[in-house]
This record gives sequence, structure tokens and C-alpha cells, in this order.
Amino acid sequence: MPECTKSAGYRAPRSRETLNQYYWFCLEHVREYNARWDYYKGMSPGQIEAHLRADIAWDRPSWAFGQSAAQAKRKTFNEEEILDPLDILGRSREARAERKRQAAAPRAPEGLRDSLATLGLDWPVTLDVAKARYRELARKHHPDTNNGDRKAEERLKVINVAFTIVRTHLTSEGLEKAG
Repeated sequence: MPECTKSAGYRAPRSRETLNQYYWFCLEHVREYNARWDYYKGMSPGQIEAHLRADIAWDRPSWAFGQSAAQAKRKTFNEEEILDPLDILGRSREARAERKRQAAAPRAPEGLRDSLATLGLDWPVTLDVAKARYRELARKHHPDTNNGDRKAEERLKVINVAFTIVRTHLTSEGLEKAG
């Protein structure tokens, strides 16, 4: 205050928008300033309500209990994202067992994955199983059984390439084991 000679050891905010900028006053004048200062001055009742609601959650987004922010946007529930170390929900046992089975299952070599998917086979596979599946698909997609359909012919070509890759891998693998 202009006429005050006391030391200014107490701070008061300048405005709602700049709460980290201060006026400095003596104790008597800071009390007077704070008594007159209205944080919500100039805000409508709706703005005040919105501000109070934002303050309740510390100005952070909130969503329904048991959801992450990404799930709140998608409006879906993924049981896998719930941490349940005490198995209260009783489902983590089955999920852990399934993950363990998948991890223990042998993975197909990198070059065979697409070919196996084309033939609809899972790894590991034997040459006899691959041949039987190839015959089944060849009969189904052969142009003669599909009245010369071009799409069936193209599909058969893809199946032929996939079977050749699988057969080559399985026969060369068998030769390596024998040798």
C-alpha cells in the first residue's frame, strides 16, 4: 500500500489466471485485501460449477471406476487390464494358464508363418498333415470344380506356393535330422 511503512512480508495473488504472481503486503493490508478479493468474480454460476467440479478431480480427466483413459474413450471393458493379485475375481488363474499355454506352444519359423496361415495349419505340423490339407484345399479351389472361376484359380496358385514352401521346409528339416 502506498502510505504503509510496515514490512511487506505477506503475499496475495494478483488474479485468478496468474496465481503464481503476487502483491506483497504487511499483515494488516493482506488481511484487508483477502477480505475483499473474490476468486470467482466475473464468472457465471455455470462456470463456477464447472470450475468446482474440475477442482474435485484436481483438474484431471476422470472416468468410471475400473476403466483406463483409453477404455473410457472406447466405452469397452477389457478384463485383462484389471490388476487382481489376490484373484478376487477368480479369472486370473484361467488367463494365466492360457498365457502359459501360448508361451509354451512352439512358434513356427519366420518364413513359414504366412504359408501355414494360407493353408490353415498350426505349427508344429507333419508333412502328411500338410499334404492332406493341400489336397483338400486344391479340390475346393480348383478351377474345374468352380466352373473356371478366375478367383478360385488365383486362390489355388497362392495355395500351391504356400504348400511348396511348407513341403520344402519339412523335407529339408527331415534331411537335416537324418544327416
